[in-house]
Amino acid sequence: MPVLEFLDPDSVVPSLRARAKKQVLQELSAHAVRRLPALDEREVFETLLQRERLGSTGIGEGVAIPHGKLPGLDRLFGLVARLERPVDFEALDGQPIDIAFLLLAPEGAGADHLKALAQVARILREPGILERIRAARDASALYALLTHTSASQAA
Repeated sequence: MPVLEFLDPDSVVPSLRARAKKQVLQELSAHAVRRLPALDEREVFETLLQRERLGSTGIGEGVAIPHGKLPGLDRLFGLVARLERPVDFEALDGQPIDIAFLLLAPEGAGADHLKALAQVARILREPGILERIRAARDASALYALLTHTSASQAA
């Protein structure tokens, strides 16, 4: 079973345009709802914003993992976006982010949500992976890179 089974090729945004943290969350919400039309974009955005109020999901080294639980979602959903320009995300290390990995989970996901967050964080900490993500030429290359990485982590 691949580690990132909740990521598919259509959930990769190679060039997200945003100028501020709130706009990053709005754009991620809009992209998520295109893949999950049963969800309400405003509800996704508000869920992400609420989570950010607890503390930034900017984990450092230019990466954020915004996440939340939503009613009406029946499975884990992931979306990865590379930003056109780095954006201040109030990250732990104070550095702006240029990679965002959105993770949405069903309201009752419990430990599965935390396991998925840990899997994403583990992959993004792999030596050299962030440089390869930043250098990937397009969405398919980015997806191949992440799924190849996740396959090596599954062993």
